[in-house]
Amino acid sequence: MSPKRAPSAPPELPGYDYVSLLGSGGFADVFLYQQLLPSRKVAVKVLLPDAVNRELIENFRHEANVMAQLSTHPSIVTIYGAAVAPDGRPFLAMEYCPRPNLGVRYRRDRFSVPEVLSLGVQIAGAVETAHRANILHRDIKPANILVTAYNRPALTDFGIATSAGGADDTSGMSIPWSPPEAFLEPPRSTPASDVFSLAATLFTLLAGRTPFELPGGSNTSVDLIDRIQRGDIAPLARHDVPQRLEAVLASAMDPQPSRRHQSAVAFGRALQQVEAEMALPVTPLDVLDDSLDAEVVDEEDGGATRIRGIVSIDPHAGEAPQFAPPGQQGAVSDATIRRTPVAAAPQGAAPVAQAEQAPPRSRRKTVFAIVGGALVALLGFGIVWLALSAGNRSQPQADPSQTVAPPPAAQRPSAPINVEGTVVDETVQFTWTNAQPQEGDSFQYRYERSDADPVTAQTATPEVTLERDSDGESCILVRLVRDDGRSSNDTRGCVNG
Repeated sequence: MSPKRAPSAPPELPGYDYVSLLGSGGFADVFLYQQLLPSRKVAVKVLLPDAVNRELIENFRHEANVMAQLSTHPSIVTIYGAAVAPDGRPFLAMEYCPRPNLGVRYRRDRFSVPEVLSLGVQIAGAVETAHRANILHRDIKPANILVTAYNRPALTDFGIATSAGGADDTSGMSIPWSPPEAFLEPPRSTPASDVFSLAATLFTLLAGRTPFELPGGSNTSVDLIDRIQRGDIAPLARHDVPQRLEAVLASAMDPQPSRRHQSAVAFGRALQQVEAEMALPVTPLDVLDDSLDAEVVDEEDGGATRIRGIVSIDPHAGEAPQFAPPGQQGAVSDATIRRTPVAAAPQGAAPVAQAEQAPPRSRRKTVFAIVGGALVALLGFGIVWLALSAGNRSQPQADPSQTVAPPPAAQRPSAPINVEGTVVDETVQFTWTNAQPQEGDSFQYRYERSDADPVTAQTATPEVTLERDSDGESCILVRLVRDDGRSSNDTRGCVNG
């Protein structure tokens, strides 16, 4: 909690019961609430009363929209909804992560090398997912990596995130983890800037201090900025950290952006290679597939909140297509970069999917004919035993140290049906039917009111209760989201009253 001010009073929110204060920041407080329907604990980020101005509200809305696009990623905090409290303060309702964030933990606990590698790979996947949606985080640091109830790291606080090529500024910058280009006039940010901050974060977890902090020396903001610009990293001083990992982190924190890993996926793959060299299980690097089906051309929200399938990146695959820095010749100007990443097998090895297939029928017949004839001539009845033995021989297995992409989804799941609404006083209850239910299914909905900002959120049940639209007609868009990240087309439902 910030020592500079007292926390604001928690707002009274319809459908939520206040529980406790979770923390305070420069422009907002975060409270723990108990949501009544569906029943769950949620973290609610609320703007301060004196911070409610047009610019900050716009930034708040931007954060909600960014997190709505990205929060289906397993290493990005899920946002459940956004609205305005009765006292006029905007708020975000988010996934509650009960464990201490990494900013708290590194000051009191010693992180093991395997844990740092694993969470580094997972967050690299989250950052790459943001970059493929043309979003730069710009404030990656230990305190902005929460830990879920299932002990999984989750990136949060996209409050100063920006689109590539958008206006850049130094608002909200965290100096100890910021790259040199953040201190230029004007400041600049690229995907390599987020790679720098992620590497600085991992270094902090290993060292118990920031990478440019000199133990026993002067560590003012001016000192830190000077060391960051020179690339003067303080020694890590841990004998259990392999030299290869130190080299990867140093490369990612090079003062020259062009000499760093040029994408988060490249940095994550480098961490995976360190895991493999240490004989550790290789952590999957999950990246949200940003490709769109050809028939999806006219969505009401422009596809801004589409949930795409997750793929895993092989640590030995070739370099992924790089995110072009703002202004670079050939850079894609579209707001969303549409790519379909494909996992590759190690050099010199056949793709696992092909290796696990049975030999072609013609080849199998030829082999069995030759071997069978020879065995009949030599061993007589022994051919029966040998044939059975050959038939039971196991197929080649994939190397368990490799991370392999799952087979692509065959088709888009069926959309929800019978989306209907019932007006009850000042609320409307929408219900729908999942025509082909599967374990892990959830639903994303978008609710637009004439007198308020649109709300995009997710629910595990085929129903939701919302405030009635004052213009007489309330409409909702609902899509089915599979556990593997695939999503259906939207189904629209409206009710008058």
